[in-house]
Amino acid sequence: MYYLYVLESGVVKRRYIGITEHLEKRIKKHNNGGVRSTKAYTPWTFLYHETYEDKINARKRGLELKNNSWKRNELFKTLY
Repeated sequence: MYYLYVLESGVVKRRYIGITEHLEKRIKKHNNGGVRSTKAYTPWTFLYHETYEDKINARKRGLELKNNSWKRNELFKTLY
């Protein structure tokens, strides 16, 4: 199983979209400063996840959200 997940920074209003095979382990890595692109904005709060059977579909959805602001904003509206 692969997961698409959304995190929100506790420092600034910033969100991060990523994919992983081990969700809890990956979130801990973000909060411990182990991810270069997110370590300046720790702590991170877990907001949302979607589950996929394979990495290809999780990656497609991640790219869809990152490249399509309308779809990303629609998702974020449902989170609040």
